[in-house]
Amino acid sequence: MIGMEPIILFGIILALALNFVNGLNDASHSIATVVATKALSPIKAVFSTAICNMLGPFIFSIAVATTIGTAIVTSGALTPLSIVVAMGASIVLVFVATRMGIPLSSSHALVGGLLGAGIGAIGLSAIILPSADTVLQVFFYAIIGAILGAIILAIICATFEGDIRYGILLGGVCGAGIIIPILMIAGVIQLHGLFAIVLFIFISPLLGMSGAFLFNVLVSQMIKHSRQDRAKHVFQPLHILACLVQATAHGANDGLHAAGVITALLLSSGFLLAFEVPLWVLLASAVAIGLGTCFGGWQVVDKMAKDITKIRPYQGFCAATASSAILVMVTQQGIPVSSTHAINGAIIGVGATRGKNAVQWKVVREMMTAWIITIPLALVVSWTGYLLISFVLTRI
Repeated sequence: MIGMEPIILFGIILALALNFVNGLNDASHSIATVVATKALSPIKAVFSTAICNMLGPFIFSIAVATTIGTAIVTSGALTPLSIVVAMGASIVLVFVATRMGIPLSSSHALVGGLLGAGIGAIGLSAIILPSADTVLQVFFYAIIGAILGAIILAIICATFEGDIRYGILLGGVCGAGIIIPILMIAGVIQLHGLFAIVLFIFISPLLGMSGAFLFNVLVSQMIKHSRQDRAKHVFQPLHILACLVQATAHGANDGLHAAGVITALLLSSGFLLAFEVPLWVLLASAVAIGLGTCFGGWQVVDKMAKDITKIRPYQGFCAATASSAILVMVTQQGIPVSSTHAINGAIIGVGATRGKNAVQWKVVREMMTAWIITIPLALVVSWTGYLLISFVLTRI
């Protein structure tokens, strides 16, 4: 046990560094729309977000920490070495992405890192896979959702004289994604662990896009006869509030990554007898992500807030409200999702209300590519790192 103490301490430091880098990258997620609409200055937005990020784990569920520590790879694959390698790979990927202005998901980088190191430790048996019945059930409900979504959005577009074909396509895609979380909340289906995480890579941006799209259509109809300055006066404070709620939910989701990893590290080394997050771990994780947020990721802010589409204050409110609702829901379900995906989807949704040409789809495709490759890339980097380090240690 004494011989393991240095790697455990190093692992704790790495976990907190991961939360710091997470805050550094994810500062942009909660403030992108509020900065773009000039509801708050960047400095005020960043520090307000940092405080909310720190409060998040104490307001919402800590179920995400349990998922990170118990539901991605088997307990036999979680050794001090595999955990340290997983975090190291995640930190490198997120930091490089932040410097390049790419809104990479730190959640998925960590998941990929745990998978790669776990496979390196004990092989493919490390992965906790869903049952075939669960996969088929999700596929069946997704088809039903696609049909219903296409019909509903086609009717909405026809009512408001929009593009019906565009509505059918968008409704079908969004319906397939929306029905899954609805059924999860209703208790019809139960999704956990890696399968839920992979599904929500696609579902969370779809939820953000469709929720913000519909909310924006509703709000724009309500204020179409109002003066622009009056609408701005009403929606600007609501927009700020929605962004702060989103930041709080983000802290409860992403902020618990370090808590889950540190708890798993302490459990694997015998310092804990059961997976229960200590209070000092929760506090340290919250402070780390809060400090990271204070430094911000301004290149990512520019891409998210300006490059995707132009938004007005009421649209910023719609986007922030939709993404906040998503983050609160998935956090309560214990699913580590990317707030990048949720808020980007919401920004796309409000932009799409002005037609498909109002969105810079080239930027969206670049982001989606980064989202899809994050877990596989982190897996490969972590797996390679684990094998190399293990080889070196056996030669010492």
